[in-house]
Amino acid sequence: MKEFNTRPLVKIILAVVFVMSLTVLAVAQHAAYAAQPTVDLQTAAPFAILAGTGITDTGNTSVITGDVGVSPATGADIGLFCPQVTGTIYGVNAAYVGDGIHTSCYTDNGPLLVTAQDDLTTAYNDAAGRTPVTTVPTELGGTTLDAGVYNSDSTTFQITAGAGPLVLDGQDNPNAIFIFQMNADGTGLTVGPGSTVSLINDASPCNVFWELNTAAINTTAVFKGNILALNSITVANGANIEGRLLAQNGDVTLINDTITNAACTVSTSSGSGRGGGSSTTTSAALGTPNTGFGVHTTNPWQALAVSALGAIVLLDLAFLIRKTQKRQ
Repeated sequence: MKEFNTRPLVKIILAVVFVMSLTVLAVAQHAAYAAQPTVDLQTAAPFAILAGTGITDTGNTSVITGDVGVSPATGADIGLFCPQVTGTIYGVNAAYVGDGIHTSCYTDNGPLLVTAQDDLTTAYNDAAGRTPVTTVPTELGGTTLDAGVYNSDSTTFQITAGAGPLVLDGQDNPNAIFIFQMNADGTGLTVGPGSTVSLINDASPCNVFWELNTAAINTTAVFKGNILALNSITVANGANIEGRLLAQNGDVTLINDTITNAACTVSTSSGSGRGGGSSTTTSAALGTPNTGFGVHTTNPWQALAVSALGAIVLLDLAFLIRKTQKRQ
């Protein structure tokens, strides 16, 4: 019986381990390179609703947790009453009427609102310029996305209840950042009746940003994230939103909705708070997650390379075992 020489097998295994180690290192380096910081809302962060030309609420039954503001339109264009808002309603002048009874929640602070709208514009432009971008289908319902920057293969994003929920997976990273870019004119986001955005594995609504021209959220939808709109935002009856509705140049329209500004972790100074003093606001936590490459994947070519190397190892082992058996 011939003695089997194990040196060729050891050399092959060492070579394969070396190549696979380089591949894993490349993946790790790519993830670090592709990390996204948050979109810093600065003084716009405390606002559950910020509008340019006005806020309307049919029936005045919506419930808002967070501050509310309108600028450059006047306080007369704020169609929310103090009992609806847990927070402060800000306006540029003393024209706010409310329900004619409760006005103690209202504060004139034009400079703060100008700064907040400027910071919103900065955040909008920041989100619009983020790269690298992964293009996904128009219909987001029924998909699960990891942290990343996404645009659509059409002129809008769509979430339809019949397609299933949109699931955003933080992969156990509370700082995972999700940015959706839609720079085309028209309605950049249409959330259908009864549709759902779901967050799993430590994904946070603080770290989800929708950069759009306009947005339409339909009846009884459950939505997560911060809408940064160039123009208007419309929310139909009975929707539940955890995040922010921030419109630079248009209205925010509500009907019996629940809007909750999610509590986030990084503090910034507004420089012009309630009553003109300083205030501390909260914004999303800074983080460095992978931007993602589509649905639950890193780089598919790297994944393919790792799989191919694994197959080569198995084939080499099988070949050597067979050769050894023949020598015996």
